[in-house]
Amino acid sequence: MPTNFNYPPPELRKELQQIADALVAPGKGILAADEGPPTLAARFANATTGFENTEDNRRRYRQLLFTTDLSIGDYVAGVILTHETLYQKADDGTPFVELLRKRNIIPGINLDKGHVQLFGTENECTTQGLDDLAKRCEQYKKDGCHFAKWRCALRIGRGTPSSLAVKENANVLARYASICQANGIVPIVEPEVEPYGDHDLETCQKATETVLAAVYKALNDHHVFLEGTVLKANMVTPGESSSKKSSPEEIARATVTALNRTVPAAVAGIAFLSGGQSEEESSVNLNAINKFPGKKPWPLTFSYGRALQTSAMRAWSGKSENVAAAQEEFKKRAKANSLASQGKYVPGSIKSLAASKTSFVFPPAY
Repeated sequence: MPTNFNYPPPELRKELQQIADALVAPGKGILAADEGPPTLAARFANATTGFENTEDNRRRYRQLLFTTDLSIGDYVAGVILTHETLYQKADDGTPFVELLRKRNIIPGINLDKGHVQLFGTENECTTQGLDDLAKRCEQYKKDGCHFAKWRCALRIGRGTPSSLAVKENANVLARYASICQANGIVPIVEPEVEPYGDHDLETCQKATETVLAAVYKALNDHHVFLEGTVLKANMVTPGESSSKKSSPEEIARATVTALNRTVPAAVAGIAFLSGGQSEEESSVNLNAINKFPGKKPWPLTFSYGRALQTSAMRAWSGKSENVAAAQEEFKKRAKANSLASQGKYVPGSIKSLAASKTSFVFPPAY
């Protein structure tokens, strides 16, 4: 029988919903600090000179972010960590997890194990890591992580995203989400429709609606408790190489429309990824989305990586004497996005070192 299933126990539902609600609390968002070593190597190369991508240097950089003064907790509700970063400590021996707790920031963990090519498709991919996921969730929960992230990537092209890629990635995300919740971890569900290509705004909107509809059908099939989840979504934008650009208001209209057509109101909140936008673009577009007059039954906030860190990393440049300046840059962008998540950001009002610098990177091959 279709109704022959059980909801999570009341105590678990309460815990999951409290965590999810805290992640999208008014004026707060999520810092995605889960870049792996290869990704950070490229970021270091762009922002520093002669700075080696070693484990200790990665620790030093994350320490910079996590030792920003306590006010950062007014803007950032959660931080997505890597396995490496979760177990690192500051120079004085304080575990990073404890530094975050002191700032009223919830530690989270990136759980996927990367993309693999989906055989039989036009270079599309799916995400691996389900085999030992329950065991890893159990351990991460014990070690202080209360939410997690799993990213699936879908690309717009001729005939893509294909039906196979959409269904496979939706089911992977649903299985991940159910395993997380069974272990008391709030899943951030991330089905990113990537910005690569020359497609227009309408094409991205159609692809986003198709992907999200499949994801929420799969989450329902797997009996995922939606109130204990957060969606990490792409904004609906034209492709990076499209000749037809869209205004923030057009992006807001397309994004809110796509979400209203596909995302249940029960979802705790939606945290947008920046998708290669500059720091300022990501703030302006988030602000426009929140100001759009359409129905918005969920909090609409941010889960940014580059759009929170580009200016900070450039200010730092790998030098200890620049830590305070870098932390100020980090706080500026966190505050800008806090305001944008409430529809209160005035474009250009918060100046930062690399606010207009694009963070777009060449698309990876799967």
